[in-house]
Amino acid sequence: MTNTNTIPEEKKDNGPLTLDSGQLNKNVYPIFDKMMGRKDKEQLLHQRGVMVWFTGLSGSGKSTLAIALERELHAKGYLCRILDGDNIRSGINNNLGFSAADRIENIRRIAEVGKLFVDTGIITLAAFISPNDYIREMAGSIIGKEDFLEVYVSTPLEECERRDVKGLYAKARRGEISDFTGVSAPFEAPVHPALALDTSVLTVEESVRRLMALILPKIDN
Repeated sequence: MTNTNTIPEEKKDNGPLTLDSGQLNKNVYPIFDKMMGRKDKEQLLHQRGVMVWFTGLSGSGKSTLAIALERELHAKGYLCRILDGDNIRSGINNNLGFSAADRIENIRRIAEVGKLFVDTGIITLAAFISPNDYIREMAGSIIGKEDFLEVYVSTPLEECERRDVKGLYAKARRGEISDFTGVSAPFEAPVHPALALDTSVLTVEESVRRLMALILPKIDN
């Protein structure tokens, strides 16, 4: 269940980037109904599109698992695409900061891009902290619940901070980064993820085996 004690401020602080459907340009005429459909693309690729959404603290192993999973799927002949937080913020989302409104818009854009990949039959692997139920539920609603596999990388904070591969925890502890998830901002663990993986206990290889067991029944066409 969404923690309504932490979400309302984010929903109120929607800034200039969040548009209601009523605000959309009335001169926009989508051509979705004229385009080739998802089934056509999936038949061409001999696979079904799906979104595997990795959520967890910074340093938990989200990107590491996404990269390893992509390599395993590629080796078996599946077409994949990774959407990673730092990559996305260096490109399509490079105009966003870290305000509550910008964090929501960051995930909204990612989910919309991810939906395009999924609808093209591509196995899409998204690695984002996405720290609360509201943001993850929004992403799942955009992509489609039936195509959205939430994977919680549940590595404990102590291990993530020990790794501190980007040096961000040290900066957060020194007060150089505000609202840093796990230190000065909360992380809401998913209640019912499709899969939970603790990389302080599981090897990358074992984690990938569990991921493949989850995903293969969903993608074989």
